[in-house]
Amino acid sequence: MPDFNTNSRIIITCSNRLSPFLEKEILELGFKPERVFKTGVELKGSLTDCIRLNLNLRCASQVLYSLKEFTAHNAADLYKNLIEFPWETVLALDGYFSISSNVDNPTINNELFANVKVKDAIVDRFRNKTGERPNSGPETDKTVIHLYWKESLAEIFIDTSGETLSKHGYRKIPGKAPMLESLAAASLLATKWDKLSPFINPMCGSGTVAIEAVLLATNRKPGLLRFNYAFMHVVGYDEKIYEAGIKELEQQVKELPELKVIATDISEDAINISKVNAGIAGVEELIEFAVCDFEETMIPEEAGGVIYFNPEYGDRLGEATELEITYARIGDFMKKRCKGYTGYIFTGNLELAKKIGLKPSRRIEFYTSKIDCRLLEYELYGGTKRVDKL
Repeated sequence: MPDFNTNSRIIITCSNRLSPFLEKEILELGFKPERVFKTGVELKGSLTDCIRLNLNLRCASQVLYSLKEFTAHNAADLYKNLIEFPWETVLALDGYFSISSNVDNPTINNELFANVKVKDAIVDRFRNKTGERPNSGPETDKTVIHLYWKESLAEIFIDTSGETLSKHGYRKIPGKAPMLESLAAASLLATKWDKLSPFINPMCGSGTVAIEAVLLATNRKPGLLRFNYAFMHVVGYDEKIYEAGIKELEQQVKELPELKVIATDISEDAINISKVNAGIAGVEELIEFAVCDFEETMIPEEAGGVIYFNPEYGDRLGEATELEITYARIGDFMKKRCKGYTGYIFTGNLELAKKIGLKPSRRIEFYTSKIDCRLLEYELYGGTKRVDKL
């Protein structure tokens, strides 16, 4: 069985442009990243470290633990190297495994073919050693093996996460065009919010941003909301390590009875969905929900708060004109009603953003799906000057 305390290369993946925020989380956990790239962070650590990373990270997608690096020019080389690996020390004979991959090799035109070669090597190794084999298929809720193969460089990993960490487990009803939980968390880490002053989220949709704000402020980590990871199905897994990690997360939760988070939406259905999601996250009582137009949102007088909008981008024909009016109204609302606050607008339409009529103090780059987005920051002093361009 693999030694859960042996160090190897760990690659923590994330969505494009989230790695600076992922790195910050990793540093706060006491790890030392060796490399940061646009879709992930590399460090050295053990499988036990992978358990802690899975439980704590808000911005990550997968936590990959390296088993072996090797040279493979083609599928035959891949199979030859992998059939020699002692898979019986990683996978239970009566278990289940799936294969994922990231392949860029000139001899492979279909990643699924590479996946099949990995599966064949594992199965044949078991049959040669035991006469039997574990089950395999597409599900990612058990052991997951990941192949990285670029040119002739190949590396095989245990994907210790399985199902993506980008989803934090509470959003059972997604609502219309929801922001991915990991992206919402990263965008909040990019703001100047002190996690104590008011956080206002008009046009809240399914409530992801407001929920993530409360989870962040009260230090509730994603591991408290998820109960299955791929590392639990690796040979040698000790449940006591996981239980100790959960206990640590529970002890770190902060009680903030004075925290004021307000989420509003003109749609009653959206607010109902938000309440359900917040209830699953265990934070419904910490968010003040209201059905209203964003201009009717209650803005507490305490200075230093944050107001955060994630309006529609206008993907469909004919929406842009209507949204130009909405974006202009958002700008007027922030200027007139939110003095002393810091405003944020997350948008994938920079032409529409010009209609806000306020000059952003920062423009922070993000992606959502394949859309190039910006989180625009506005210092809302008294008498903010209107401008025509960003």
